[in-house]
Amino acid sequence: MQIIADVGGIPGKDCRGFCKYCYFRKVKGNDPFGCRYCSPGRVGCESCTTGVRETKNEFIPPFMVLGSVQNSIMMGNYHDNDLKVNISGGGDVSCYPQLLELAAGLNQWKLPIHLGYTSGKGIDDSKVAEDLISLGVNEVTFTVFSTDPKLRKEWVLDQKPEESMKALEIFCQNSEVHAASVIVPGVNDGEKLFETCSKLEEWGAKAFILMRFANYRNQGLILGNEPIIEGVESHSLDEFDELVKTVNKEFNLRVTGTPVCDPENDTPFAISKDKNREYLDILSEVTSEATILTSKVSAPFIEKIIKNIGAEDLVNVVAADQDIGCLITHEDLEKIDLGDLTETVLLPGRAYVHNKRAQEILSRDGVDRIVTRGPEKLSVDGEMSGTLTREEVLKKELIAFEDLIEAINFFGVRKKPIKR
Repeated sequence: MQIIADVGGIPGKDCRGFCKYCYFRKVKGNDPFGCRYCSPGRVGCESCTTGVRETKNEFIPPFMVLGSVQNSIMMGNYHDNDLKVNISGGGDVSCYPQLLELAAGLNQWKLPIHLGYTSGKGIDDSKVAEDLISLGVNEVTFTVFSTDPKLRKEWVLDQKPEESMKALEIFCQNSEVHAASVIVPGVNDGEKLFETCSKLEEWGAKAFILMRFANYRNQGLILGNEPIIEGVESHSLDEFDELVKTVNKEFNLRVTGTPVCDPENDTPFAISKDKNREYLDILSEVTSEATILTSKVSAPFIEKIIKNIGAEDLVNVVAADQDIGCLITHEDLEKIDLGDLTETVLLPGRAYVHNKRAQEILSRDGVDRIVTRGPEKLSVDGEMSGTLTREEVLKKELIAFEDLIEAINFFGVRKKPIKR
């Protein structure tokens, strides 16, 4: 269990400048998308306007962060041996000016500290890593990109890459490090990626998350900022899947990828694998007709699961032209062939669309459809699956699909009698 110590921060401003590959670069517009948090009669709320763009919060003073954490501890029913504080924010936490002061304040509760996503750009002296460890930091999530100082200086805008890499080495040797890299084709893949992996393995990092570089809207750049880098073609999903598996075979690191794949836990959608098919027997029977509208990445997996539970005559799966289901917007819905939809449509739970607007868009052909949301997640991404066991992954997916089936049976058109 982790309590978030949110230090705030704005991408590009509170991280010593945008990394060249950052998906917050070139963000345009302030119009709301609409989302599950919006009121029924109004499109727009903090979550789908400033929240998705992370443009609201400046760095927060440490006394306020400490007060928030203290309130969480007092209000929660936590067990000390299962509790950790995660210093996180919208900027780069290594650039937080009072990071050592905050860590010292958190250390008064004798709770271990997880240093959330950082690129290390704020570390000008590697001794900072030693100080943080002495103050209770025992887990670090570090965006390394590459251990090559020249690449880090050019692509991460790291002004002292040698010091930040020394700090990473210290973190690796004294804490649990989950390293991460956005993989830009022709830049930090190939031999450069293997060099980075070798260093991480040598230093003692526990895990390495490979993140596919997104450069176009249908890869997730919904903020009007495509392309991030002119002329760069991202890895295809198949290429990226193979890259993750290759790195996993070659190095003694817990390797995962996002949006695909985890070679150890078979995510995403481990229950779609034939070797796990027996687990599907515990799911309820589908008794109603509906359409699952999802992403291009998820659609083939979900379709296979629906077929394996014998519900393909009742439930069809339609893929929007968007790789990530959570990032489907009304613009994606407008491109859907309405002839593929039944009278009930389930959207991804976290899609950036307003419920009423989605219903209007998907009923333009005169069919008054019921448009609702499924679970927030049907599987786990590489960032989460790397921290879970195979059994934990299967359990999460089975719970999510049971919730999905319940939604189909409740909102869909009844086609089968309920078995008594």
